[in-house]
Amino acid sequence: MGLAGLGLSARAAATVWPGVFRAPAYFTELWVALGVLAFVFLSFSYVLKLVKNPKAVREEFSNPVTIGFCGALPVGMFLVAGGLGPYFHLIAEIIWWAGYALLLAFQVWALSRWLAGGIELAQVNAGWLIILVGGIVAPGPGIALGYAEASRFIFGVSAAAALPLMALLLYRAVVAAPLPAPLRPSWFVLLVPPSLIYANGIALDSSFVFLEVLFPSALILALALLLASRDFLKWPYGPAWWAFTFPLDALAYAAARYAQDHPGPLWKGVCGATLLLATFFVALVLWKTLRSAASRPA
Repeated sequence: MGLAGLGLSARAAATVWPGVFRAPAYFTELWVALGVLAFVFLSFSYVLKLVKNPKAVREEFSNPVTIGFCGALPVGMFLVAGGLGPYFHLIAEIIWWAGYALLLAFQVWALSRWLAGGIELAQVNAGWLIILVGGIVAPGPGIALGYAEASRFIFGVSAAAALPLMALLLYRAVVAAPLPAPLRPSWFVLLVPPSLIYANGIALDSSFVFLEVLFPSALILALALLLASRDFLKWPYGPAWWAFTFPLDALAYAAARYAQDHPGPLWKGVCGATLLLATFFVALVLWKTLRSAASRPA
């Protein structure tokens, strides 16, 4: 998600910064290609895990702490489809529709699990946004592939879930015990709803100008999250660090959309700054991941 998302955000920024973030070119397509490769590798690895250890997979889909992150697969498929669309349209369509069906199925399952009750407040986490609100990612690639109405449907389902879930997560952040340091990056997922409900909502219907009010709130939230995470380099590295990446990609994508609609040096600068911020975190987390993988015993 973080790799392909950065490529798609850079494509959007290329219209604001022509000649700097060129698309398709050295910067944008590098991250798209890395995202596609990561998707293929991780998908193959997870199929092996499903075959060899189906009990662990069932636990991930039933545990309130981990169930939200299961939505990363279909959301990643949307992004990969967006990356491949200009080159392999049919393959992109197949991947997009597969992600669409999977996400709807996962959303129904997650809702049924939560409605069953018995979940402690400490188990509520920002990963829930991925599975329940992930459909707001679909319109970006979906419109380009020619599926605006299908995109509108899953966007509506997911956008409707954003407000109550954001309220629940903020309540959990205020009153419950702080997340352990390795999981704190997951709070950055809070950036995705205001960023993409604005950017993709406007893309679905240009008359939804009222959604523009979400972008300034996303900027303020990003500043608050960065301030709260100012000592993040001291946090122990773990897979949750990837939660830094895609939300910042989403913010950069929204900034590019805002700069397109509001030409001027201020918003052009915000677009460039958010993309550079996203690039820094994606590169940092990728480097830490590769270093961690290389240091493991064979």
